[in-house]
Amino acid sequence: MIKHLLSMQDLSMQEIVEILGKAANLKQKLRKGESHELLRGKTLGMIFAKPSTRTRVSFETAMTHLGGHAIYMGWNDLQLGRGETIADTARTLSRYLDIITARLFEHDDIIELARHSSVPVINALTGLHHPCQTLADLLTVQEHKGRLKGLKLAWVGDGNNVCNSLMLGCTLVGINTSIGCPEGYEPPTKIVKRARGNAAKSGARIEILNDPKKTVAGADIVYTDVWVSMGQDKEKRRRLRDFRKFQVNSRLLKQAKSDVIFMHCLPAHRGEEVTDEVIDGPHSVVWGQAENRMHSQKALLVSLVTEVKR
Repeated sequence: MIKHLLSMQDLSMQEIVEILGKAANLKQKLRKGESHELLRGKTLGMIFAKPSTRTRVSFETAMTHLGGHAIYMGWNDLQLGRGETIADTARTLSRYLDIITARLFEHDDIIELARHSSVPVINALTGLHHPCQTLADLLTVQEHKGRLKGLKLAWVGDGNNVCNSLMLGCTLVGINTSIGCPEGYEPPTKIVKRARGNAAKSGARIEILNDPKKTVAGADIVYTDVWVSMGQDKEKRRRLRDFRKFQVNSRLLKQAKSDVIFMHCLPAHRGEEVTDEVIDGPHSVVWGQAENRMHSQKALLVSLVTEVKR
């Protein structure tokens, strides 16, 4: 059976631990200048319906370091833009490629892509999930805190796709998770239900709050994201008003532990969800977090490609 990564629920706690360990090892090899061309002769196909900086560059660079090749395909560069079905595209690309990653609007579209693909498919972001970001986040937390289980992560802002994946990933590995959103912007009930199921098994705690101070109180990690995501421009004025009390600034960060780390998946809208003094301050780990997209994705690519029996 082909293994895909469409959401964090596709991974077990043990698989996450193994991917993080492999990522740390590959990162160390790169630092030492040691060759790690584990995917020589392999080709990654990247389908992008949304623009990207970190996702595109990190995947392409990761594949280069691994000795393979990456092909960028914009939605309108493919026959998808002219009406070919996702199923037919998946069947065709599977004959050429060793692995596919896709950054799409609708999560159902990546499910359809994976259903008809005979090679592994990685979700590089959909409107519902962003598992690649969460793997990089967990690697970053592990590097700075030396552990995962028992920590408290506070999410402040919109209950969006990054929040969904982070909630699932954290509860899988035993990180206590506090989600603080304005009323009406909480993560989907079905995702919260899955996260609570994960937490019951890992021993983690999870809470959904509407008070940013209570959310951040005693946190080891504070995390935020933009208030207005791609495709939400018409809601901008309303969102800026509804989220104004959820800005991560120095006053809010003082509610967390003294050694708290601040995380953001980027791009940041400075002056909205986060202030300069926080994102550029001593608690911020966002640049290392961004770099870890490449290292965790290397580990993911190696794990999925080497498992495939064709």
